[in-house]
Amino acid sequence: MLDALTVAIAVAALALAAWCGFAAYRDQPTKDWHFIGMAVVSALALLQLVVGVVQLARGEKADEGTAIFLAYLIGAVCAVPAAGFLSLAERTRWGSATVAAGAVVLAVLEVRLYDIWTG
Repeated sequence: MLDALTVAIAVAALALAAWCGFAAYRDQPTKDWHFIGMAVVSALALLQLVVGVVQLARGEKADEGTAIFLAYLIGAVCAVPAAGFLSLAERTRWGSATVAAGAVVLAVLEVRLYDIWTG
């Protein structure tokens, strides 16, 4: 795994969480700018999935197992888009809060992915 990419995703996810959390605090639903932020964070997570799969294909191994590593990678890619789709259904402040929660989940998944890869 690329440590810099993992840190970048975690920082971007926490920034998205703060941004959407502030929108929820101000009683605002998710707006187009929030969805652009979600797309950027999701693209970074997708890049990490590609990097992880390529490293596994090269023969490198996660210290805690390939299956759990892949499961966490897939979960990391799905966390923010799933929250974004839920926020579309809930066009109130709670939609923004849902995205903030999904972004925090992604940041936590990144920490766990690092632990799984390095042992």
